[in-house]
Amino acid sequence: MKKALVVIDYQVDFVIGSLGSAEALALEPLIFDKVADAIDNGIDVYFTRDVHDAAQYPSTSEARTVPTLHCVEGTEGCEIFGRLKRLSQESRVFDKSTFGSIELARHLAASGYTDVELCGVATNICVIVNAILIKSSMPECNVMISPDLVASYDPELGEKALDVMKSAGINVLGR
Repeated sequence: MKKALVVIDYQVDFVIGSLGSAEALALEPLIFDKVADAIDNGIDVYFTRDVHDAAQYPSTSEARTVPTLHCVEGTEGCEIFGRLKRLSQESRVFDKSTFGSIELARHLAASGYTDVELCGVATNICVIVNAILIKSSMPECNVMISPDLVASYDPELGEKALDVMKSAGINVLGR
């Protein structure tokens, strides 16, 4: 078995910044412990970062869905949040300018992982898109989501996203 843990967009703007929430902030100790445990047990850890150009963002398709400017390259809002920033420096980080990272999905598929667990934010946008990209790239991989390790600025949409992921063959742990 070859395992990986992927932390999706746990960045300042999604935790305490322009798109932050109390639910996202409450994840920090849980995700920190999960990442530290993974590193201690030799599990590969990856992070994604949402990264935008302030001048170009308003004309992107993402801006039509999420009109709030966020995660501007070179700003504090774009940085991995809290204690996880240090752990991210020991891991590979995939920057992306849209919801999902095709580069991450391709890398995981080429690396032959049998189990990939995702955590982070936002459940109904970047988490679901990356989970589906990974599952599509690796149909036989056990792609997992723990509902306790994801958050959304809209809890109702977050719950619906978990249901959709489960129906797409993603292992929503505890459901």
